Amino acid sequence: MNIDDILKKVKRVHFIGIGGSGMCPLAEILISLGYDVSGSDNNDTETFRKIEKEGAKVYLGQVRENLTDDIELVIYTNAILKGNEELEYAKEHFPCFERAELLGAMSRIFSNCIGVCGTHGKTTTTSMITQILMEAGLDPSAVIGGKLPLIDAYGRYGHSQNFVCESCEFNNTFLKMNPDIAVILNIDEDHLDFFKNLDNIKKSFREFAEKTTKTIIFNGDDENTVDAISGIEGKKLISIGKSDKNEWTAKNINVPGGFRSYYDAYHNGEFVASVTLSVPGEHNILNSLCAFVAAYESGADVESICKGLYDFGGASRRFELLGEYNGITFADDYAHHPTELRVTLEAAMKMGYNHVWAVHQPFTFSRTATLLDDFAEVLQIPDKCVVSAIMGSREINTIGIKAKDLADKIPGCVQLDTFEEISDYVLANAQPGDLVITLGCGDIYKAARMMIAKLKQKQS
Repeated sequence: MNIDDILKKVKRVHFIGIGGSGMCPLAEILISLGYDVSGSDNNDTETFRKIEKEGAKVYLGQVRENLTDDIELVIYTNAILKGNEELEYAKEHFPCFERAELLGAMSRIFSNCIGVCGTHGKTTTTSMITQILMEAGLDPSAVIGGKLPLIDAYGRYGHSQNFVCESCEFNNTFLKMNPDIAVILNIDEDHLDFFKNLDNIKKSFREFAEKTTKTIIFNGDDENTVDAISGIEGKKLISIGKSDKNEWTAKNINVPGGFRSYYDAYHNGEFVASVTLSVPGEHNILNSLCAFVAAYESGADVESICKGLYDFGGASRRFELLGEYNGITFADDYAHHPTELRVTLEAAMKMGYNHVWAVHQPFTFSRTATLLDDFAEVLQIPDKCVVSAIMGSREINTIGIKAKDLADKIPGCVQLDTFEEISDYVLANAQPGDLVITLGCGDIYKAARMMIAKLKQKQS
């Protein structure tokens, strides 16, 4: 029996890894839909306690005793390590499905599911659409890959048929979904440990587009995206971009630096609205235009769309401004691919700081080795560069790659393994008027927090 049929028949659902940022909003939605939810996690986190307050019975630690006889369905995250006692027992005694399967089922529960995919910009664009629809009174449900400040959460349940969800290509998880509106931001070489090559990546995005029920909003300026969806029939295709060949275009773009950007939105050559963004970087022009069109197609009025985009100050860890201490500005960004690093660092360099310090944590040995020269090129953009040890995550370093291999290719780069060493070095050398931005999808944000804590301590 598939998960869609099971969800129609059961009411008692258990989550293994319920505190995860991708699991918590799904559990919250099920609670709001009337399901009896429980779950476990090995980490006592903010999201773990949040879902407890929402009504879930939670267990700290993952043991088989958490699995009561009344459970009818178990959802687990693929972050669970092999040999996990609770998951192994669950698979023997209950219907079990991975998180992506539940997200896929939810995409079919709502009549207007907006699935946002792309190699870069998913979290920001998903957050933008969610904020717009909320401010337009369209009360969406949402599952976001980062925390949206407006709701101080990674997702929400809304009392409407609008469902906005980040749709990740890694491991082809987005192919479990059937969105009504697909937003394809861009296609680039990433997750090559899984996909192997760009052709396979494009094939997966095409399949995602084909699984979409109604409308495909796509970046008409991105050659890989255009190639991937070429020839698709039976859907409404809407192209967006900066060039006049697109149905929706961004014109009169002004990115003066700082945290404001401006452009005019045109539809089929006709002026629609002037848009002001409160997030930095030219890359957010197209992200916001995609959000504009997705919201417009979902029934939001133009005035509400513009207000939502103006009010959106960024998602957590997406050029997140952490504050100014001793005259030094600190920011944090999730960028972990050369293309993402380039747009973030180019935006930072235009913001008028005396010096920009990039503190980068390479993520996974395979990505670092495969894209070594590309990383080395973009990390020469800032004035100063510090590289931490590689965070291996799910990988074992069978390649023999080291962070020093990257640092040696970047003139003037300093390579320090620990956050303590990095913190001390940057604070000893950064000056008032400088920007320090930590970059990476691992835990490099801790280095920024460490620096800020040390400066606060010095001030007290």
